[in-house]
Amino acid sequence: MEQRQIVRQPSELMLASEFGSSHLHEKGPGEYDPTFVITKLGCKVNRIVVAGLLERLEVRETSNGTQMYQGQIRDPTGLFYFSIGEYSSLSLQELIHQLHERVSSSEPILVGLIAKTRWYQSEDGGVYTSLRPEEMTEITRQKYANWLLDAAESTYNRIQYWASSLDVEATLEGFSNTDIPQRLHQSMVAARHHYGDVDLEVFKLNVMQALDIAEGKIDAATTPPPEIRLPINEDTDSSDQSVGDLIKTVISHFDQGEGVQYQTIMSNTMSKGFDRETTEEAIDLLIQNGVIEEPRFGWFIMIHGQ
Repeated sequence: MEQRQIVRQPSELMLASEFGSSHLHEKGPGEYDPTFVITKLGCKVNRIVVAGLLERLEVRETSNGTQMYQGQIRDPTGLFYFSIGEYSSLSLQELIHQLHERVSSSEPILVGLIAKTRWYQSEDGGVYTSLRPEEMTEITRQKYANWLLDAAESTYNRIQYWASSLDVEATLEGFSNTDIPQRLHQSMVAARHHYGDVDLEVFKLNVMQALDIAEGKIDAATTPPPEIRLPINEDTDSSDQSVGDLIKTVISHFDQGEGVQYQTIMSNTMSKGFDRETTEEAIDLLIQNGVIEEPRFGWFIMIHGQ
């Protein structure tokens, strides 16, 4: 019988926005074939290196009576979701138990981890991503800044590859005469067909956000983005609240004279159930209607009198 060698998949550095917005997946026909997530920038990942603020960590009871830790890690562009259970190494289980006590006391903790990518599909067909950590460690602010620089560079390179791919037909033959690395050809072809038009400006903003934190605003990395609660009529379902009204309230509440960052707006709208696309459409509409403006890239203010 022919023996198939299982090859350890390489790790990619990736920001939360790229991984979290992905919903294309791939798995080979074999029982032990690895599974992959293919991102909107055409990166095919089975294992990634991430870092950020350990923002939440909760204990869950599983159906077989064991405990599982579920948590989220925030980088400047969004959230990574992960789970650690009895399948994880004893050293990782011990570490996460210690971290749980500290997170429960609201201590800010920066962590770095290597994790396998996972995805699941809901009953309505939605695909969601998460991580299964293989290694995790607490890191210093300097190491976090270094990771942000490296992850931003990796993301920027993928943006450039994607942009150059738009000049050729989305086929392996079309990619053969480009400067795009061959290892990306198959996954970029798949991504081009699956995702269609991709807004690269969003990912460019993500790179700038990561660099902004790495190059002098590292304190923001240990403080979760502020969230507010809109005044809601008790007789009105929260799902009926306007995302535009929420955006205006967030900007009015948090603007200290310099405007409010895109990610602060996004974190608040997403926490209220609005997805990224809906929020971005609402921002564009508010700008077109002269309600808000973007005086510098990624920062928003209310127009006087609104």
